[in-house]
Amino acid sequence: MYMLQSPQLIELSRFTSLPAEFRQRTRSVWADANRPGRATDSFLEGPVFDGKGNLYVTDIPFGRVFRVDVIGRWNLVAEYDGEPNGMKFLDERTLLIADYKNGLMRLDIASGKTEPFVERRNSERFRGVNDLVFDSAGNLYFTDQGQTGLHDPSGRLYRLRPSGQLDLLLNNVPSPNGVCLSPDESVLYLAVTRGNCVWRVPLMADGSVAKVGQFFTSYGPSGPDGLAADEQGRVIVANPGLGYVWVLNTRAEPVYLLRGPAGASTTNIAFGGEGRRRLFVMDSTHGDVLIADMDVAGLPIQRGPCANW
Repeated sequence: MYMLQSPQLIELSRFTSLPAEFRQRTRSVWADANRPGRATDSFLEGPVFDGKGNLYVTDIPFGRVFRVDVIGRWNLVAEYDGEPNGMKFLDERTLLIADYKNGLMRLDIASGKTEPFVERRNSERFRGVNDLVFDSAGNLYFTDQGQTGLHDPSGRLYRLRPSGQLDLLLNNVPSPNGVCLSPDESVLYLAVTRGNCVWRVPLMADGSVAKVGQFFTSYGPSGPDGLAADEQGRVIVANPGLGYVWVLNTRAEPVYLLRGPAGASTTNIAFGGEGRRRLFVMDSTHGDVLIADMDVAGLPIQRGPCANW
């Protein structure tokens, strides 16, 4: 009889921390709604790497984007009236941001200038976009989370095609959050935070989705957040409520458990470093970037079809 093995435990270590001069001491509208009663001097999300190995991260409540170099030094790239979350590169100098307040935004990393990219669908504002991923054909998948949950399972998953066509793929998700694709791009994995699970979303040849199912079930006060995939097709799941990062095989069995320090909120993840074998983990409670060296490289991150957009 097959017995599920306990996952191997790996302790995450700190790579760098948001410097004191960047830590805000004021209240924010975002924190009042999402972290009531808790002091929040920053909330790091959206990790993504450029071609030179610099890490870019967002600070949601204070509308900031930072660049962290390969030895952990921080620079402020942009500060604007927004609530930036997930990010991906459109080209070597342009970031596309999932901004909870403004929709999809474009950021020129040289000048720090931001401008709207997609603000509305059919004249309707988004509920609060969260994370995003490109496929190799230039299709952009992004989540619209807002304040949805089990009380209001109406979060959305969209696909924006290079032609500009915006498709609504799902509209029944209780808090859609992180997204990643399988190596062959036939499946999208979707973090469902308030459902405390990860959905498996098959992407059909005709552009539709079908037989969407629950791939992994977690537990605790806050469910899966950021996702990534590696070259073996394993799905890496950040769980902020537990301070864990799960590494799941293709049967959704945890093979590694990456654990943050006490009180950590492990919100989002990205592969970087030499050969994409180092996993970078945002600890949003402490304003830290945590790391672990992995046995399998992460998938390369696709960029958007900027020539068409």
